[in-house]
Amino acid sequence: MMKKIGKYLFSNRSYTPLPFLFVCILFINPTAKSIIIGIIFVILAELIRIWAVSYAGSETRTTGEVGGSVLVTQGPFAIVRNPLYVANIFIYLGVGIMTNSLFPYLQIIGIIYFLFQYYCIILVEEDYLQEQFCESYTKYKNNVGRFFFRFKKVPDECKSNLKFDIIKGLKSELKTLIAIGFVVTLIIVVYLLEIRIFKV
Repeated sequence: MMKKIGKYLFSNRSYTPLPFLFVCILFINPTAKSIIIGIIFVILAELIRIWAVSYAGSETRTTGEVGGSVLVTQGPFAIVRNPLYVANIFIYLGVGIMTNSLFPYLQIIGIIYFLFQYYCIILVEEDYLQEQFCESYTKYKNNVGRFFFRFKKVPDECKSNLKFDIIKGLKSELKTLIAIGFVVTLIIVVYLLEIRIFKV
């Protein structure tokens, strides 16, 4: 059941944040403090994303079937198996903090919502990786955490040999950077103009 949900969520993961963002906008109530704290979360998370895609490349943008031609174990993948998903959760949390919408309830619900989403997706991806990379993936999985950072040496036999390419990473992240820039600008404008849809 969870894997069926995971397949659906994987194909539609570009749209699944919309309900959370919609509620953020409806109850937006930013303060200078919430914007500063939230933007720190967003910037740090985006730096992790750029670090990750500078190794993994554009394969991370796939939205059809789960796939991957290389088992990436370098950079942030050496300390957590799903750095992009972890970073995404922190980006959404950062946006939730910036908007200060229904704080802290919406932010807590958002974390649970995205943890569930990515857990289901990861179950499907792990099946693929296990089948594709067999013993290498088993060793990697046993040494690196799924969601939590684990500073343990990745075994030599399952280390990837990819080149860090920041240009490739930035190109891959361009759409994400534009989207984040738009959302952050919108929140700052709402704060400066004191626009409120619903006052709570």
